[in-house]
Amino acid sequence: MRIAVLAGGRTPERDVSLRSGHRVMTSLGSLGHETWVVDPAERPLVEALEERRPDLCWPALHGKEGEDGTVQRLLDLLALPYTGTAPFDCELAFDKVLAKDALRRAEIPTPDWVVIEGWALRDLGAGSALGRALERIGLPAVVKPSRSGSALGVGFVEREQDLPAAVMAALSFSGAAVIETKVEGTEVACALVGTGLEALPLVEIEPKDGVYDYAARYTAGATDYFAPARIPAGSAAAVADEARRAATALRLRDLTRVDAIIDAQGRPWILEVNVSPGMTDTSLVPMAAQAAGLSLADLCDRVISAALERSSP
Repeated sequence: MRIAVLAGGRTPERDVSLRSGHRVMTSLGSLGHETWVVDPAERPLVEALEERRPDLCWPALHGKEGEDGTVQRLLDLLALPYTGTAPFDCELAFDKVLAKDALRRAEIPTPDWVVIEGWALRDLGAGSALGRALERIGLPAVVKPSRSGSALGVGFVEREQDLPAAVMAALSFSGAAVIETKVEGTEVACALVGTGLEALPLVEIEPKDGVYDYAARYTAGATDYFAPARIPAGSAAAVADEARRAATALRLRDLTRVDAIIDAQGRPWILEVNVSPGMTDTSLVPMAAQAAGLSLADLCDRVISAALERSSP
Protein backbone atom coordinates (compact mmCIF):
# COMPACT_ATOMS: atom_id res chain seq x y z
CA MET A 1 0.00 0.00 0.00
CA ARG A 2 0.90 3.66 -0.34
CA ILE A 3 0.64 5.21 3.13
CA ALA A 4 1.18 8.87 3.99
CA VAL A 5 2.09 9.54 7.62
CA LEU A 6 1.00 13.02 8.67
CA ALA A 7 3.44 14.43 11.22
CA GLY A 8 5.00 17.66 12.39
CA GLY A 9 2.61 20.58 12.07
CA ARG A 10 2.79 23.89 13.90
CA THR A 11 1.78 23.00 17.46
CA PRO A 12 4.14 22.99 20.47
CA GLU A 13 4.23 19.19 20.08
CA ARG A 14 5.77 19.39 16.60
CA ASP A 15 9.06 17.71 17.50
CA VAL A 16 7.35 14.82 19.28
CA SER A 17 4.99 14.37 16.33
CA LEU A 18 7.89 14.20 13.88
CA ARG A 19 9.62 11.57 16.00
CA SER A 20 6.39 9.57 16.19
CA GLY A 21 5.76 9.93 12.48
CA HIS A 22 9.20 8.78 11.40
CA ARG A 23 9.01 5.70 13.63
CA VAL A 24 5.60 4.80 12.19
CA MET A 25 6.89 5.39 8.65
CA THR A 26 9.88 3.11 9.23
CA SER A 27 7.72 0.40 10.79
CA LEU A 28 5.19 0.48 7.96
CA GLY A 29 8.03 0.42 5.45
CA SER A 30 9.39 -2.74 7.06
CA LEU A 31 6.05 -4.38 6.26
CA GLY A 32 6.55 -3.67 2.57
CA HIS A 33 4.39 -0.56 2.28
CA GLU A 34 5.48 2.53 0.35
CA THR A 35 5.49 5.18 3.06
CA TRP A 36 6.41 8.83 3.40
CA VAL A 37 5.94 11.66 5.91
CA VAL A 38 3.81 14.69 5.07
CA ASP A 39 4.51 17.72 7.27
CA PRO A 40 1.76 20.37 7.02
CA ALA A 41 4.22 22.99 8.28
CA GLU A 42 6.50 22.38 5.32
CA ARG A 43 3.91 22.18 2.55
CA PRO A 44 0.13 22.68 2.27
CA LEU A 45 -1.44 19.37 3.24
CA VAL A 46 -4.07 19.22 0.48
CA GLU A 47 -1.50 19.99 -2.20
CA ALA A 48 0.86 17.31 -0.93
CA LEU A 49 -1.85 14.64 -0.69
CA GLU A 50 -3.39 15.44 -4.07
CA GLU A 51 -0.02 15.34 -5.82
CA ARG A 52 0.97 11.98 -4.35
CA ARG A 53 -2.35 10.45 -3.46
CA PRO A 54 -1.98 7.68 -0.88
CA ASP A 55 -4.17 4.64 -0.33
CA LEU A 56 -4.29 5.40 3.39
CA CYS A 57 -3.23 8.19 5.76
CA TRP A 58 -1.89 7.75 9.28
CA PRO A 59 -2.40 10.97 11.29
CA ALA A 60 0.53 11.18 13.71
CA LEU A 61 -0.01 14.87 14.40
CA HIS A 62 -0.16 15.73 18.10
CA GLY A 63 -2.15 18.57 19.63
CA LYS A 64 -4.79 20.70 17.98
CA GLU A 65 -5.45 20.26 14.28
CA GLY A 66 -4.20 16.69 14.39
CA GLU A 67 -6.28 15.51 17.34
CA ASP A 68 -9.24 17.88 17.38
CA GLY A 69 -10.89 16.57 14.21
CA THR A 70 -9.60 19.26 11.84
CA VAL A 71 -7.34 17.01 9.78
CA GLN A 72 -9.81 14.15 9.89
CA ARG A 73 -12.56 16.34 8.43
CA LEU A 74 -10.21 17.40 5.66
CA LEU A 75 -9.30 13.79 4.88
CA ASP A 76 -13.00 12.95 4.73
CA LEU A 77 -13.48 15.80 2.26
CA LEU A 78 -10.62 14.45 0.12
CA ALA A 79 -12.15 10.95 0.30
CA LEU A 80 -8.93 9.56 1.76
CA PRO A 81 -9.23 6.73 4.30
CA TYR A 82 -7.21 7.14 7.48
CA THR A 83 -6.39 5.42 10.74
CA GLY A 84 -7.90 6.54 13.99
CA THR A 85 -10.99 8.21 15.32
CA ALA A 86 -13.70 10.08 13.38
CA PRO A 87 -13.74 13.91 13.40
CA PHE A 88 -16.52 14.64 15.88
CA ASP A 89 -15.26 12.01 18.30
CA CYS A 90 -11.72 13.41 18.01
CA GLU A 91 -13.06 16.84 18.91
CA LEU A 92 -14.91 15.46 21.91
CA ALA A 93 -12.01 13.38 23.19
CA PHE A 94 -9.38 16.08 22.67
CA ASP A 95 -11.27 18.65 24.74
CA LYS A 96 -10.75 17.60 28.36
CA VAL A 97 -13.86 19.48 29.49
CA LEU A 98 -16.15 17.74 27.00
CA ALA A 99 -14.42 14.38 27.47
CA LYS A 100 -14.78 14.46 31.25
CA ASP A 101 -18.43 15.45 30.91
CA ALA A 102 -18.96 12.45 28.60
CA LEU A 103 -17.10 10.11 30.97
CA ARG A 104 -19.13 11.29 33.95
CA ARG A 105 -22.36 10.85 32.00
CA ALA A 106 -21.30 7.27 31.21
CA GLU A 107 -20.60 6.72 34.94
CA ILE A 108 -16.90 6.14 34.32
CA PRO A 109 -14.77 7.19 37.30
CA THR A 110 -12.79 10.37 36.64
CA PRO A 111 -11.47 12.82 39.26
CA ASP A 112 -13.76 15.71 40.23
CA TRP A 113 -13.11 18.95 38.37
CA VAL A 114 -14.17 22.51 37.71
CA VAL A 115 -13.49 24.68 34.67
CA ILE A 116 -12.27 28.27 34.43
CA GLU A 117 -12.46 29.82 30.96
CA GLY A 118 -10.19 32.63 29.88
CA TRP A 119 -13.01 34.87 28.68
CA ALA A 120 -14.78 34.40 32.02
CA LEU A 121 -11.69 35.65 33.82
CA ARG A 122 -11.49 38.61 31.50
CA ASP A 123 -15.15 39.57 31.14
CA LEU A 124 -17.07 37.98 34.02
CA GLY A 125 -14.76 38.49 36.99
CA ALA A 126 -14.24 34.76 37.44
CA GLY A 127 -10.92 35.34 39.20
CA SER A 128 -12.76 36.01 42.45
CA ALA A 129 -14.31 32.54 42.20
CA LEU A 130 -11.01 30.66 42.18
CA GLY A 131 -11.27 30.11 45.91
CA ARG A 132 -14.63 28.40 45.35
CA ALA A 133 -12.90 26.02 42.95
CA LEU A 134 -10.59 24.76 45.67
CA GLU A 135 -13.48 24.50 48.14
CA ARG A 136 -15.04 22.02 45.75
CA ILE A 137 -11.91 20.25 44.50
CA GLY A 138 -9.64 20.45 47.51
CA LEU A 139 -5.85 20.34 47.68
CA PRO A 140 -3.64 19.12 46.19
CA ALA A 141 -5.03 19.85 42.74
CA VAL A 142 -3.92 19.50 39.13
CA VAL A 143 -4.47 22.31 36.61
CA LYS A 144 -4.53 21.42 32.90
CA PRO A 145 -5.22 23.24 29.65
CA SER A 146 -8.51 21.96 28.23
CA ARG A 147 -7.07 21.42 24.75
CA SER A 148 -3.40 20.45 24.81
CA GLY A 149 -1.24 17.35 25.15
CA SER A 150 2.14 16.03 26.29
CA ALA A 151 1.54 17.60 29.74
CA LEU A 152 2.21 21.05 28.28
CA GLY A 153 0.82 23.73 30.60
CA VAL A 154 0.03 21.26 33.39
CA GLY A 155 0.63 22.49 36.93
CA PHE A 156 0.36 20.95 40.40
CA VAL A 157 -1.07 23.09 43.18
CA GLU A 158 -0.27 22.39 46.81
CA ARG A 159 -1.18 25.84 48.24
CA GLU A 160 -4.18 28.06 47.49
CA GLN A 161 -1.95 31.03 46.63
CA ASP A 162 -0.36 29.04 43.80
CA LEU A 163 -3.64 28.45 41.96
CA PRO A 164 -3.87 31.75 39.97
CA ALA A 165 -0.41 31.25 38.43
CA ALA A 166 -1.21 27.64 37.52
CA VAL A 167 -4.48 28.69 35.88
CA MET A 168 -2.76 31.41 33.85
CA ALA A 169 -0.07 28.94 32.75
CA ALA A 170 -2.77 26.53 31.54
CA LEU A 171 -4.62 29.33 29.76
CA SER A 172 -1.47 30.16 27.81
CA PHE A 173 -2.03 26.85 25.97
CA SER A 174 -5.82 26.81 25.73
CA GLY A 175 -8.94 28.88 26.20
CA ALA A 176 -9.99 27.03 29.35
CA ALA A 177 -8.28 25.53 32.39
CA VAL A 178 -9.43 22.34 34.11
CA ILE A 179 -8.85 22.30 37.88
CA GLU A 180 -8.96 18.67 38.95
CA THR A 181 -8.64 16.76 42.20
CA LYS A 182 -5.21 15.18 42.38
CA VAL A 183 -5.65 11.47 43.03
CA GLU A 184 -2.62 9.94 44.74
CA GLY A 185 -1.63 6.49 43.62
CA THR A 186 0.01 4.49 40.85
CA GLU A 187 -0.12 6.06 37.41
CA VAL A 188 -0.61 3.67 34.50
CA ALA A 189 -1.38 3.84 30.79
CA CYS A 190 -3.60 1.40 28.91
CA ALA A 191 -3.10 1.08 25.16
CA LEU A 192 -6.09 -0.18 23.16
CA VAL A 193 -5.60 -1.44 19.62
CA GLY A 194 -7.50 -2.95 16.71
CA THR A 195 -11.13 -3.38 15.74
CA GLY A 196 -12.11 -4.65 19.17
CA LEU A 197 -9.87 -2.24 21.07
CA GLU A 198 -7.84 -5.04 22.66
CA ALA A 199 -6.08 -3.90 25.82
CA LEU A 200 -2.31 -4.36 25.80
CA PRO A 201 -0.39 -4.85 29.06
CA LEU A 202 -0.50 -1.77 31.28
CA VAL A 203 2.55 0.46 31.54
CA GLU A 204 3.36 1.77 35.02
CA ILE A 205 4.87 5.25 35.12
CA GLU A 206 7.30 6.33 37.83
CA PRO A 207 8.97 9.71 37.15
CA LYS A 208 12.24 10.07 39.05
CA ASP A 209 11.44 13.57 40.31
CA GLY A 210 7.82 12.67 41.06
CA VAL A 211 6.29 14.78 38.28
CA TYR A 212 5.35 13.30 34.91
CA ASP A 213 5.74 16.51 32.90
CA TYR A 214 6.91 17.15 29.32
CA ALA A 215 10.58 16.64 30.17
CA ALA A 216 9.85 13.45 32.11
CA ARG A 217 7.90 12.09 29.13
CA TYR A 218 10.42 12.74 26.40
CA THR A 219 13.82 12.73 28.10
CA ALA A 220 15.43 9.30 28.09
CA GLY A 221 16.13 8.12 31.65
CA ALA A 222 13.93 10.76 33.35
CA THR A 223 11.18 8.25 34.12
CA ASP A 224 11.13 4.57 35.03
CA TYR A 225 8.56 2.45 33.20
CA PHE A 226 7.37 -1.02 34.04
CA ALA A 227 5.53 -3.07 31.44
CA PRO A 228 3.58 -4.95 32.49
CA ALA A 229 2.74 -2.76 35.49
CA ARG A 230 3.71 -4.01 38.95
CA ILE A 231 0.15 -4.23 40.22
CA PRO A 232 -2.20 -7.09 41.15
CA ALA A 233 -3.89 -8.84 38.26
CA GLY A 234 -7.30 -7.79 39.54
CA SER A 235 -6.33 -4.11 39.53
CA ALA A 236 -4.87 -4.40 36.04
CA ALA A 237 -8.08 -6.00 34.78
CA ALA A 238 -10.17 -3.25 36.41
CA VAL A 239 -8.10 -0.55 34.71
CA ALA A 240 -8.36 -2.27 31.33
CA ASP A 241 -12.12 -2.59 31.75
CA GLU A 242 -12.60 1.08 32.64
CA ALA A 243 -10.23 2.14 29.84
CA ARG A 244 -12.25 0.17 27.31
CA ARG A 245 -15.47 1.63 28.68
CA ALA A 246 -13.99 5.13 28.34
CA ALA A 247 -12.86 4.48 24.77
CA THR A 248 -16.27 3.07 23.90
CA ALA A 249 -18.10 6.03 25.45
CA LEU A 250 -15.96 8.42 23.40
CA ARG A 251 -16.17 6.22 20.26
CA LEU A 252 -12.41 5.95 19.82
CA ARG A 253 -11.05 3.71 17.03
CA ASP A 254 -8.01 1.69 15.93
CA LEU A 255 -5.43 2.92 18.45
CA THR A 256 -5.75 4.95 21.61
CA ARG A 257 -4.13 5.35 24.99
CA VAL A 258 -6.08 5.85 28.19
CA ASP A 259 -4.25 7.32 31.18
CA ALA A 260 -5.40 6.29 34.63
CA ILE A 261 -4.37 6.28 38.26
CA ILE A 262 -5.02 3.56 40.82
CA ASP A 263 -5.71 4.94 44.30
CA ALA A 264 -4.75 3.43 47.64
CA GLN A 265 -7.98 1.42 47.72
CA GLY A 266 -7.17 -0.13 44.32
CA ARG A 267 -9.82 1.87 42.44
CA PRO A 268 -8.97 3.07 38.92
CA TRP A 269 -9.64 6.67 37.92
CA ILE A 270 -9.57 7.70 34.26
CA LEU A 271 -7.49 10.85 33.81
CA GLU A 272 -7.71 11.42 30.07
CA VAL A 273 -7.60 9.75 26.67
CA ASN A 274 -5.36 10.26 23.65
CA VAL A 275 -6.60 9.80 20.09
CA SER A 276 -3.10 10.12 18.59
CA PRO A 277 -0.73 8.56 21.13
CA GLY A 278 2.98 9.11 20.85
CA MET A 279 5.08 6.49 19.08
CA THR A 280 8.56 7.73 20.01
CA ASP A 281 11.24 5.59 21.64
CA THR A 282 10.08 6.83 25.07
CA SER A 283 6.34 6.60 24.34
CA LEU A 284 4.01 4.32 26.25
CA VAL A 285 2.15 2.56 23.44
CA PRO A 286 5.29 0.96 21.92
CA MET A 287 6.27 -0.19 25.44
CA ALA A 288 2.88 -1.82 25.89
CA ALA A 289 3.19 -3.51 22.50
CA GLN A 290 6.62 -4.86 23.39
CA ALA A 291 5.24 -6.24 26.68
CA ALA A 292 2.59 -8.04 24.62
CA GLY A 293 5.26 -9.56 22.39
CA LEU A 294 4.48 -7.26 19.49
CA SER A 295 7.00 -5.27 17.48
CA LEU A 296 6.09 -1.73 16.49
CA ALA A 297 5.54 -3.06 12.97
CA ASP A 298 3.11 -5.68 14.34
CA LEU A 299 1.22 -2.96 16.17
CA CYS A 300 1.08 -0.74 13.08
CA ASP A 301 -0.19 -3.67 11.04
CA ARG A 302 -3.09 -4.18 13.46
CA VAL A 303 -3.97 -0.49 13.25
CA ILE A 304 -4.07 -0.33 9.47
CA SER A 305 -5.98 -3.63 9.31
CA ALA A 306 -8.67 -2.13 11.55
CA ALA A 307 -8.83 1.02 9.45
CA LEU A 308 -9.07 -0.92 6.19
CA GLU A 309 -11.75 -3.24 7.58
CA ARG A 310 -13.82 -0.20 8.45
CA SER A 311 -13.35 1.53 5.08
CA SER A 312 -14.01 -1.58 2.96
CA PRO A 313 -17.31 -1.51 1.04
